Amino acid sequence: MAPRVQLEKAAWRWVEHVKPEEITQEHIELAYRINLPACKRGACRRNCKGNPNCLVGIGEQAWLGEIDENAFHNIDDPNSERRDKNTFVGLTNLGATCYVNTFLQVWFHNLELRRILYQCHNSRAQEHDTDTDYDPQSISEHLQYLFALLQNSNRKYIDPSGLVKALGLDTGQQQDAQEFSKLFLSLLEDTLSKQKNPNLHNVIQQQFCGQFFYVTVCNQCGRSSALPSRFYELELNIQGHKNLTECITEFLKEEKLDGENRYFCESCQSKQSATRRIKLHSLPPTLNLQLMRFVFDRQTGHKKKLNTFISFPEQLDMEPFLEARPGQKSVYELSAVLIHRGISAYSGHYIAHVKDALTGDWYKFNDEEIEKMEGKKLQLGIEEDIAEAVKSPSRKPKCSKGYHCSRNAYMLVYKVQAEEHLDLSETSVEVPAFLQRLVDRDNHRFEEWCMEMSDMRKQSVDKGKAKHEEVKELYELLPARDGEQYEFIPLEWLKKWLDDSTATKEIDTSLFLCSHGKLHPDKVADCKRVSLQAAELLYRRYGGGPRLDGSSLCRDCVSWRCRVLRLKNQLNEDYKEVSNLVKRTLSGEGYWVGKASLRSWRQLALEQLEEDEHEGKHSDSQTNGQGPHTNNIKEFCSDLSGGTEEEMKTFNEDILCSHGGLSILEAERKLVSPEVWSKLREYFPKAPEFTEKQEACRQCLTLEQEEKDNEAVSKMMALDQKNQLLNLFHEKNRPTLSKWPQNTDVLYVVPLFFVEEWRKFIRRPTKSSPVSNVGNSLLLCPHGGFMFTYDSLISGDAQHIALLWPSEWEVISRLFIVDQAISIHCLRESTEGSTPQYTTQPELCWDCRESFLFQQQKDLREYNQATIYIRKVLEDARMVKDVTPEMNASSSEAEEEREEHLKLEGGEDPDFSQSALLQSQDGAKRLRLADGTVAPAALPVTTSAKVGGIRRSTRHRKLRGEKALIVSANQTLKELKIQIMHAFSVAPFDQNLSIDGKSLTDDSATLGSLGVVPESIICLKADEPIADYAAMDDAYQVRLPEEGFKGTGLLGH
Repeated sequence: MAPRVQLEKAAWRWVEHVKPEEITQEHIELAYRINLPACKRGACRRNCKGNPNCLVGIGEQAWLGEIDENAFHNIDDPNSERRDKNTFVGLTNLGATCYVNTFLQVWFHNLELRRILYQCHNSRAQEHDTDTDYDPQSISEHLQYLFALLQNSNRKYIDPSGLVKALGLDTGQQQDAQEFSKLFLSLLEDTLSKQKNPNLHNVIQQQFCGQFFYVTVCNQCGRSSALPSRFYELELNIQGHKNLTECITEFLKEEKLDGENRYFCESCQSKQSATRRIKLHSLPPTLNLQLMRFVFDRQTGHKKKLNTFISFPEQLDMEPFLEARPGQKSVYELSAVLIHRGISAYSGHYIAHVKDALTGDWYKFNDEEIEKMEGKKLQLGIEEDIAEAVKSPSRKPKCSKGYHCSRNAYMLVYKVQAEEHLDLSETSVEVPAFLQRLVDRDNHRFEEWCMEMSDMRKQSVDKGKAKHEEVKELYELLPARDGEQYEFIPLEWLKKWLDDSTATKEIDTSLFLCSHGKLHPDKVADCKRVSLQAAELLYRRYGGGPRLDGSSLCRDCVSWRCRVLRLKNQLNEDYKEVSNLVKRTLSGEGYWVGKASLRSWRQLALEQLEEDEHEGKHSDSQTNGQGPHTNNIKEFCSDLSGGTEEEMKTFNEDILCSHGGLSILEAERKLVSPEVWSKLREYFPKAPEFTEKQEACRQCLTLEQEEKDNEAVSKMMALDQKNQLLNLFHEKNRPTLSKWPQNTDVLYVVPLFFVEEWRKFIRRPTKSSPVSNVGNSLLLCPHGGFMFTYDSLISGDAQHIALLWPSEWEVISRLFIVDQAISIHCLRESTEGSTPQYTTQPELCWDCRESFLFQQQKDLREYNQATIYIRKVLEDARMVKDVTPEMNASSSEAEEEREEHLKLEGGEDPDFSQSALLQSQDGAKRLRLADGTVAPAALPVTTSAKVGGIRRSTRHRKLRGEKALIVSANQTLKELKIQIMHAFSVAPFDQNLSIDGKSLTDDSATLGSLGVVPESIICLKADEPIADYAAMDDAYQVRLPEEGFKGTGLLGH
């Protein structure tokens, strides 16, 4: 099918030969595209929107073939949540609790611990009514119930939130897994020691506790002393080692005690050099070996992970490391490997590889997911493929048979080798009846949930099948045959009807109606023509309306569109004719037309036609098919122009003056022939008409002459003032306070903005207003006192004023209105070598001066959305130099160019805005000082530095390697460091910030309290960056105080 635009043109091609009054039913059906051929399935890749008979690609493909039942619902199969036969149960990760889940699985697979835990007295569970939810209280009760569910639950995974909540753990924060293991076992040991059954008191010690001695030998007398100590795990250093044997050997190696670390020998009764080593005395049945992967980095001051490959055996013989004790078992078998995936000590994921004590099979426990390893061998290869890039990746070493290598293992669990041919019935653990009753109740609830989900799935399938049959039946009835009755249905409704994901609403055709209550010709592309039989079924099932049948084709709309299109064709012909006539030489009287109007008259006429076409002004017709027919362009445009006054005057307005007469600007108008004007008047009958003899507006001529006279007066005034104050204008021979003139005892002061405004007027007297007032009162306080001292003017306040010679002051006093004279006097002592004294008239107001300075300092500490600059320092502490020179106007530039340059760089002096002074003259609010007085409006607070009284640019000169940040005074240094991290990719803990040589270290302090003011420059020196920038946001957590398990149940809180 042809594109939509082509179908649109083809539907109205007949208007070139048919007048509106000659329109027949055939033409109306052509406009509504009734007879376009319907598309066949497979012929269109997508639906033809311009063809109301195309019913392909509206969503029917999903319903016409065979449909899988699973497509009728979005409910997962509840059996996917069911535990498979001969598999274990997983644990839900509650956010960042994977480290908890790994240890729970390891402890669950410790059969002796599980058996003893089931023996704990639990009157709450034994007396519990299964009609209500079981709510464990103590840690042992939670662990009992959790282990029972892990053993006999029908669920694929269970939720450990009860235990986690009882421990008070933060589910969103990942904690130290090794610390959790120690604290939990300690807490469990304390809980079991309070049980009534004495056999339970020492279970943790019996399972996990071993003993070693710290043996110290005095080098002087040879005396040996042994200090016993219990351990629940051996913490082995892995740095610099390749295998587990090396780690254990280092743990037991001899240590020298000398120097300040000498040993106090009781035999010698003095400090002596000695040697100390650890001797393993006894080992527990379950030997936990902690590989110290997370260590403190002294260089950075934070924890880091050691990604060192460590080799460890499946069978570990501890006899070489033990004291000889007859009957002690020393051969251990690997039963669990705990893995931390990730290169950062502050992020990553924890999983556990655990060996089933009954079958000898290895399983990988990854929260909810449990994977059985093939065969009966441990497989760690997949876990060693870390996704993140390691700073200096090392190749995995080759492992001998019976050994494994890992750079992510942080804990190894070995169990003493069991006797062969053990009866499984002796090693298996049965769930006590009181716990099994609670598990059965949970399984029953799970089965009920599965049945409920299955019923919902079945209902969805049944509903989908019914909809499938409905669609197949109705879609076959949709196409309207030639000569049969039909109706129009919105295309979007049909698509939603065929989209099973949304509920089908009633059919709404109100948006497709024209002003006559029938189908708008422009909306036919958004509808589809269907058979009357199909429409009856759809409206009967879904309701809606109004219904659009064959009688809903609007003759009035078609006639209007025909008229508009014919007029557009005529407009194109008239445009060509007018363009040719304008090029001819004018002979005889003509008419004035605006050049801009003449260039755009066709566009104005088209916009007028299209606007009226959309608004449908023909809606005044009484009945469909009746009403006035206008074929003449003049009548049509006259009717269009009958609207508002603004619509009447679009053409030729460009030669109207503000008084409604002919503009005096002859360059903006052109004479055209009467023939051209006649054509234009047909389209713009209300346009203003001016003949060649029409005089220009007299009022405008008078104003023009007055303006010329005023410009002449301004030029004379500017020339006279310039000649009298030539040095002031050129800034030559200016007095300075830092070097007081020898032959002058007094200098006069005026606001700097006055001089700048006056210079603007002298440079461009015709474009700038003359200056009449000096306005010295703006430099005075409300009490009439001067606001500046001689010293402050030298150090920077001179930016607000301009100094005048006495002779210049006489001229200014004569030419301008002066409200208050301000002068600075130099009092020289007769004694040679004495220091001159300086006074001002009026005198300084000390109270207002102090209040002003106080307010100035306060404002520097209270700001919002201010700009500061971060400058990065290289390793050798040198700043990065900017090779781009600062753009400054040369003193040799012409006065006109210098003023334009100032405009480009910001216009006014930001420290002493003339607009602020003018506002003050108009009565604007002034700054209120600390003592309640009002500061002069001409003294805005500024942070720009001035040296030696020389006024300098306040624009910051930005260097390469420097970036601007938007900050507020109440923002903390920590928040600023996060901004810097995003701007420079430097982690907060690698940032060393300083301002004016002072280090910024207190992260909790606000920028205002640290002395950071707007436009400040903060130096950034970055330490060695971390390798993993993807983990930078996570690594920022190291700046927060490490509280570990403070406030949790693991510490008895």
